[in-house]
Amino acid sequence: MAGSLARAEQAAVDLGLSITVVEMPESTRTAVEAATACDCEVGQIVKSLVFTGSETGDLFLFLVCGDNQVDIEKAAIAAEQPLERADPSLVRKKTGFAIGGVSPIGHKQPIVTFADEDLLNYQEVWAAAGTPRAVFAVDPTSLIKKTKAKTTDLKLS
Repeated sequence: MAGSLARAEQAAVDLGLSITVVEMPESTRTAVEAATACDCEVGQIVKSLVFTGSETGDLFLFLVCGDNQVDIEKAAIAAEQPLERADPSLVRKKTGFAIGGVSPIGHKQPIVTFADEDLLNYQEVWAAAGTPRAVFAVDPTSLIKKTKAKTTDLKLS
C-alpha cells in the first residue's frame, strides 16, 4: 500500500499540485466514511469511479461528488461508448490502486478522465491518495485542470 500512496504524492509534485496527504485512523473507502473522517460534507468527497468501455476495453475515470450517483447513460455519452463497471483486478493492474483507494492522480497508465461539474460547487474537495485510509484536500478547479478531466453533468437525476 505504501507504494500506492507514494505514487499519488509524487504525481501531485509532478503535476504542481500542492497537497498534504492525511492518513486517517479509520477507513475512508466510502464517501460517507471519508466525509466523517475529513469532517466535511459528503459532496466534498471525490469518488474515483472506473468504468470499462464496452467497445474498446479502455478504462475511463469519473471523478464524482460523494453525494451524487453516476448516471451511466450520461457517462457513456461522455465516453462515446457503452460502459460497464471495471473489474477490480483490472483497475489495480492499470491504475496501480485498489478499489476504495483509487486516486485521481498517479495512475500507472494514462486514463481518460471526466469530472462531475458539481465538484466545482466547493472551494475544497477531498480525494483518495492511493489507499483506503489516505486522502488529500485540493481545490477542485486545480484537480480538474491537472488531471485534464473533461467537466460534464454526470449526476443521476
